[in-house]
Amino acid sequence: MRPIFMTIKDILRQFDFPVYLAPMEGVTDGAFRRICKEYGADVLISEFISSDALSRVVEKSIRKMDFTDGERPFGVQIFGSDEEALVSAAKLAEQYRPDFIDINWGCPVKKIVSKGAGSAILQDIPKMVRLTSAVVRAVQLPVTVKTRLGWDSTDKPIVEVAERLQDVGIQAIAIHGRTRAQQYGGEADWTLIGEVKRNPRMTIPVIGNGDINSAERAVLFRERYGVDAVMVGRAAIGNPWIFRQIKALRNNETLPEPTYEERVDLVMRHLRENVEAKGERAAVLEMRTQYSGYFRGVFNFKPKKIQLMGATTVDACENILRG
Repeated sequence: MRPIFMTIKDILRQFDFPVYLAPMEGVTDGAFRRICKEYGADVLISEFISSDALSRVVEKSIRKMDFTDGERPFGVQIFGSDEEALVSAAKLAEQYRPDFIDINWGCPVKKIVSKGAGSAILQDIPKMVRLTSAVVRAVQLPVTVKTRLGWDSTDKPIVEVAERLQDVGIQAIAIHGRTRAQQYGGEADWTLIGEVKRNPRMTIPVIGNGDINSAERAVLFRERYGVDAVMVGRAAIGNPWIFRQIKALRNNETLPEPTYEERVDLVMRHLRENVEAKGERAAVLEMRTQYSGYFRGVFNFKPKKIQLMGATTVDACENILRG
């Protein structure tokens, strides 16, 4: 196992055009992360993990920290609102030897926000700073943060927030260009992400996230706003090819869209790897959320998708896709 405890700056220097795969619950499991890595994603992060669950050593949450050396650089993302639980979770995560620990201060989902976690913390910036500082002090690994512009359109303190989090020791900040009130709707506003990056007080890497739905946008937004890396989220679901396309476009190349056969082969690989990790039933059910992405733009795929929604075995899925 190679040495860890590199700084985030050192990690990003390895790549000409650093691209993160955003952590997404129920999506960025090990099988999907490894596929995205193979197709060009540089930095991977676990699905977000409840600090309360980790502090209680809940097995399902513990398993989310498993990763392979081939997934490095890799971060474990934790969320919560209790200082003791967050610190305990960070210490436990450190034992799994990821390259960094990421704190989720951005999730807008109601069940997370109602517990004071995720983007709820944007209503209490002093607490956000205090909890982040506690995690930084508790571990040797680099700590990063993923957050949003603010709570709503009247409250977007991200420039100040980024400074304060940097001051307590985080090594990078990923900013989703929406407020909590926007959820995932409307258009991401990258102008404030750009302001954070241009702030002369900021010395840590700034990662831009939100509406990176094509290779063209990834390259354009990085050049326009000067961020140190871009983070691809929903556009990668069922579409790991986007990472390869980004890297190609960076080199002034354009790649053809994958063929139908290539799509099917990758879906079946993804599905079979998840069968090994989760069992056939769970893997088949979870794959249902990925078909729209994998076969986006394929003419007359809808009848097959309807059949796939009722399939319950790997063999049935393959017969439908190859039939």
